[in-house]
Amino acid sequence: MTDYFYLIPIAIGLGLCGLAAFLWSLQSGQYDDLQGAAERILHQDDVPLSH
Repeated sequence: MTDYFYLIPIAIGLGLCGLAAFLWSLQSGQYDDLQGAAERILHQDDVPLSH
């Protein structure tokens, strides 16, 4: 029973850290261009690699 006194605040703290990280990512513009990152991998660069 006394374990709950430690586990519940730790779980709430981790949840708040996750929420804070998500809100920070929204504010910093991480989700602004979802299609650009998905399409960028499909376009081949015409610049040959020099070895």
